[in-house]
Amino acid sequence: MNPKILYVCSEVFPLLKTGGLADVSAGLPPALRALGADVRLLLPAFPGVVAGVTPEGPTLLVPAGGSPGLPSGLGPQATSAHGPTPWLRAGRITDSGVPVWLLHAPGLYERSGNPYLDASGQPWPDSAEQFAWLGWAAALLGTGLSAAWRPDVVHGHDWHTGLAFAYLRELARTAEHRPATVFTVHNLAYQGVFNASLRPRLGLPDSLFHLQGLEFHGHISFMKAGLKYSDAITTVSPTYAREITGPEQGCGLDGVLRQRQAQLHGILNGVDDAVWNPQTDPLVQPGFEAGHMEGKAQAKARLQQRLGLQPRPDALLFSVVSRLTEQKGLHLLPAVVDELVGRGGQLAVLGSGDAAIEQALRACAQRHPEQVALTVGYDEALAHSVIAGADVILLPSRFEPCGLTQLYGLRYGTLPLVRAVGGLADTVVDCSLENLADGSASGFVFRDLDVPGLTAAVKRAFALQRRPAEWLAVQQHAMALRFDWARAAAEYLSVYRAAMPAPARA
Repeated sequence: MNPKILYVCSEVFPLLKTGGLADVSAGLPPALRALGADVRLLLPAFPGVVAGVTPEGPTLLVPAGGSPGLPSGLGPQATSAHGPTPWLRAGRITDSGVPVWLLHAPGLYERSGNPYLDASGQPWPDSAEQFAWLGWAAALLGTGLSAAWRPDVVHGHDWHTGLAFAYLRELARTAEHRPATVFTVHNLAYQGVFNASLRPRLGLPDSLFHLQGLEFHGHISFMKAGLKYSDAITTVSPTYAREITGPEQGCGLDGVLRQRQAQLHGILNGVDDAVWNPQTDPLVQPGFEAGHMEGKAQAKARLQQRLGLQPRPDALLFSVVSRLTEQKGLHLLPAVVDELVGRGGQLAVLGSGDAAIEQALRACAQRHPEQVALTVGYDEALAHSVIAGADVILLPSRFEPCGLTQLYGLRYGTLPLVRAVGGLADTVVDCSLENLADGSASGFVFRDLDVPGLTAAVKRAFALQRRPAEWLAVQQHAMALRFDWARAAAEYLSVYRAAMPAPARA
């Protein structure tokens, strides 16, 4: 049986992207479809998403709780502030052809820029309503709002979809159709926690607001709703699945995750070969592959020229493509820059985030002109250029659920330098002597979140550079590794099938 999957998320590349979730939403559904699953996305109708979808098929109203045929008191309550009843419009992503439902809710999604934060960097004041409606629409579709297409599985991603599982739990008491439910945690640190006074507005009955429900320190937690009320939980690497059941990385929800450990699965993310392939990448031409690296040398020269770095082919060029935050461990980076430059290295940073980290790196660039370049912001084309042209990519993260940047680095022969956490530990093998000897080395790994640990790993990178034959062997092994979406999709299908009820016997 090929299951019907309602895939619920808040962003998808290239229509809307703030982080790795968008890349996953671009890569996983087509891979599931290639294995025979009937996958349809449900997305909020943010302007960038609407612009990339070709309308096709029916429009469905999304009635609020208390309407005829629905249990009283469930779902976000319609208010005059948000105008008419929200609706769903069917269509397809224009570039990929993947079918979607777009959720339109007047006053909630018609805003440009970041879907989660306003221009001052603060959460939108109606974030709870934005994503409660997304969850409510998912619950209605899951229980048969569209008679023509009823999903076997509702698969929600991160806190934005958490209330879908609470609503589904309640609707399923009387609905004819009850789908299996799977909730994926991409980053447990972002939990969607809101004031308990919003409960009536979100249509959440008192029976759900308790310690064993979605109550979290007197507040509503969308993330906890997903963890408590889904049939299965997945997260984006095996190591992160273990880490979040402990207090250090459990973000206050480790107890819930320990209770549900039997339903918790770690499935490593993949890389979309149509987007991240050094041979065919239109943003990096001429392309290159493991046996023909001339194109990588040219990419390095172009990157140095573009960023105003000294054009030195022999300089070990380190790079960062990341949010500049403590979570990413980048508060450590300014302290190692002098050592890095003193050994003849260069540094290219693309990202934005914590003002103090930005300022410290800006000071490093001023102190080392032509050796350190900082580009504040995000540019997809420049990201490809940095990852293709650098020699080493830095991910010294405090925690990292999966990480995609190190996977891109491996694919492009840009050796990852990472801390041994989450998906980084699952995907990068240190260049220790024994790993060099058996051919398994693919990067540089350190354990302690401190400057000495990062500095030691940087020194190992310089040491390997002085052994060019071994550097090339590691580089070629890294480029041969494959973290594809077909493997991940097969694992998700196994989770779906285990969560689905067994077919009734005649």
